[in-house]
Amino acid sequence: MMGIRILCFILMVVITPYGWYTWVLGAAAILLPYLAVVSANVGEEARSNRREDPERALPAAPRATTAAPPEPQARVIRIEESRPVESRTPPPSPDQPDRTT
Repeated sequence: MMGIRILCFILMVVITPYGWYTWVLGAAAILLPYLAVVSANVGEEARSNRREDPERALPAAPRATTAAPPEPQARVIRIEESRPVESRTPPPSPDQPDRTT
């Protein structure tokens, strides 16, 4: 595309008398670099965005690993709250005198 751009630029300057084709060649010389970059980026994106099957990435069988020491059992500490025991005094009986006075 850069070769075509250079050719358009040279033809734009060399061909006389100037006319509508001069403007077309000038526009081509200006727009071709943009089109070249866009097409290169789209081509790169299409190559890198391939879908891969995850099944092929997984190994067929688990690998034999060296025996690691067993992990200690986790201790669970359970804390339960109970309601506070209220010290209830029995209501005064009618036989006992009232001590609040």
